[in-house]
Amino acid sequence: MEFFKHRWAKPLVFGLIGMSAGYAYYYFIGCTSGSCPLTSNPFITTGYGLGAGLILGWDGKRPVKKKEEEEK
Repeated sequence: MEFFKHRWAKPLVFGLIGMSAGYAYYYFIGCTSGSCPLTSNPFITTGYGLGAGLILGWDGKRPVKKKEEEEK
């Protein structure tokens, strides 16, 4: 697939998965009383899921320079 050749595709997919997981955590596990600051608000929990997904999906490798470029 040509979509996954873009450098932003992997963080995007992981970010969407993280957002879904964050909202699922709020929906199934989050507290309803409002006393829990992180899990009582769906926007905060979804945002934390997005952040976790972006961190996991980030490609930390630097592009390898070709040998011809190094000789210049």
